[in-house]
Amino acid sequence: MATKSTTKSARSTSSKVNKIPKMSVYSYQGIDKKGRKVKGEINSTGTALVKSELRKQGVVVRKVKKKPKPLFGGNGKKITPNDIAIFTRQLATMMKSGVPLVQSFEITAEGLDNPNMRKMVLDLKAEVEGGNSLESALRKQPQYFDDLFCSLVGAGEQAGALETMLDRIAVYKEKTEALKLKIKKAMKYPISVVIIAVIVTVILLVKVVPVFEELFEGFGADLPAFTKFVMSLSEWMQANWYIVLGFFIAVPFTIKYCLRKFPGFVDFVDKASLKAPIVGDILFKSTIARFGRTLSTTFAAGVPLVEALESVEGSTGNVVYKKAVRQIREEVASGTQLQFAMRMTGVFPSMAIQMTAIGEESGALDEMLSKVADYYEDEVDNAVDGLTSLMEPVIMSVLGVLVGGLIIAMYLPIFQMGKAV
Repeated sequence: MATKSTTKSARSTSSKVNKIPKMSVYSYQGIDKKGRKVKGEINSTGTALVKSELRKQGVVVRKVKKKPKPLFGGNGKKITPNDIAIFTRQLATMMKSGVPLVQSFEITAEGLDNPNMRKMVLDLKAEVEGGNSLESALRKQPQYFDDLFCSLVGAGEQAGALETMLDRIAVYKEKTEALKLKIKKAMKYPISVVIIAVIVTVILLVKVVPVFEELFEGFGADLPAFTKFVMSLSEWMQANWYIVLGFFIAVPFTIKYCLRKFPGFVDFVDKASLKAPIVGDILFKSTIARFGRTLSTTFAAGVPLVEALESVEGSTGNVVYKKAVRQIREEVASGTQLQFAMRMTGVFPSMAIQMTAIGEESGALDEMLSKVADYYEDEVDNAVDGLTSLMEPVIMSVLGVLVGGLIIAMYLPIFQMGKAV
């Protein structure tokens, strides 16, 4: 019996030891060394620890209160990939300055406004304080840190160069997010203007054209064919506006559903997007840039080339290049040089292949791949600027044709009456 009770108490003791205290946000008020009133917030596991920490800072504590959680699920903004890039840069900067990892988490968390982001950082801090490696702590947050991120951190920890690796990851994340932003910029402007043009056209057809139609009924003369066409279109729009509205609502949801459920549809969209005029060139260059950036970062981290290519496969973002990278990985695993394997796929530009060849021959493959990524990122930037400049006159022409055409159609009968008089 004594043995059982001892075992039971030992288990309960070990579970208490292994239990990681939960971090919370506490607000405080007090007086500093100069007699001034101070207040603020601090992250800690309990009121006693908050008071102890403030006393060390020379603050006479008057009031400490745990901040309540917001009602109705108000948990702050969603954590974005850009937030992760900024967090990685902050962590890398502090560790390079000699700040310990746990303290780096504390400093980063105190400067965050997003409660979700702060909670995530404090969870990582608690995991590391509990004796886990940073890699294992990150792998418990797969929605924010992908396998590539965690593997690179693990390689940095094993090599004893975590701060250097975090700096490389920060550069990788910053460049990747900047590239995504450029592509979104290229797509967002024309799409938003086209949507506005459609909305304006529908309003004119539903609200403005019927007013002219009532006016034309008293003319007692035949209307121009163009005017009749616009009036017929207006009548159809008034009777079936819900069909048009349902179409514009259903299309994006249908596309999202098909992309999620049908792999064949994803393949079709990826292949078609690369062949699309103007936009296809931007997507092609951005894919090459991602290939170069990811492979450069992983290879520089000491990851073997075959394993690095496995990480690159998932980061290309296009099924055509996923298959190409898979083929390259198989060729490299069988002893083929990277440059020849890239050439055999037929989807990589000559410049990227030649730079890779120079890198392999000189033993500086990671540097040359980084230069490939820099070159194509600049190309994407220039292409986006060129597309924006090109789209402005095109969009203005489309708007002019749509809105101007409707106005002309409504005023043609009036012009004819003026000539008759």
